[in-house]
Amino acid sequence: MSADAAGSRPTFVDLHTHSTASDGILPPEQVIEAAKRCGLAALALTDHDTIGGVEAARSAGARLGIRVIAGVELSAFFNEHEVHILALHLTQLEALEKRLGELRALRHTRAQKIVDKLNVIGIPLTLDEVLQQSNGGAVGRPHVARALIARGVVHDFHDAFMRYLGGGASAFVAKERLAIEDAIAIAHEAGALAIWAHPGEGGRRDRVEPLVAAGLDGLEIRHPSHSSDDIKRLQALADFFGLVPSGGSDWHGASEGPRRLGIMNVPIEWLERQDEKRASVTSAPSTR
Repeated sequence: MSADAAGSRPTFVDLHTHSTASDGILPPEQVIEAAKRCGLAALALTDHDTIGGVEAARSAGARLGIRVIAGVELSAFFNEHEVHILALHLTQLEALEKRLGELRALRHTRAQKIVDKLNVIGIPLTLDEVLQQSNGGAVGRPHVARALIARGVVHDFHDAFMRYLGGGASAFVAKERLAIEDAIAIAHEAGALAIWAHPGEGGRRDRVEPLVAAGLDGLEIRHPSHSSDDIKRLQALADFFGLVPSGGSDWHGASEGPRRLGIMNVPIEWLERQDEKRASVTSAPSTR
């Protein structure tokens, strides 16, 4: 589906995916195998608060001829709004790991607080059950949902989030807040580009401009949650501010539905523009 007219090379990439290192359902190597089946030229592994799957993904990529971009997805806050930052093209992995370890510890604490709330309302879930669902990866609400499904407390993810885990629900616990400036700084310290993930309707000039001032490098323009109007507006903003475009499926392993791997047809030229941006940043005197 993604070869050029001459059939010489794949022309699409996917720059937003997840594995079992966080809340995806497939191990990193199987994510890369799926990318091969889709005919993708490259894939960015962007698990939440962890780079634990990068090494396995890179090994699979080398074996299968798929370029693997090391990434991570960070949750931050800007003016009371939650904003996700994709740090793409990570190079300083060891330096990054300490910061990510701190964020994963906050995730663990949040999971315990959610379990405590569930216990108070009569659901005898344990943290161990939740951690079994995360299988050693960065724990999050999807793992609590899976534990509730396994116990037969809820029917599916929608039921879990509506009744217990979503904002305002009986076991909801807010995230510890990471400032957007800190998330961008974490990306830059790791040698990466900072991309605003799935900005959607919130991606407007009055919000983008201060993030550009804070060092934002790019916008995720193509995402399954974006309307055609969102895509047009985000592309115009990226052009206006000189930001690199990005895009991806936000794939967690689904074989059906709107978030299938490669579904956004992100052109390889966008990845090449990111490479050019990275090269210009690393060759210029540091201003960040």
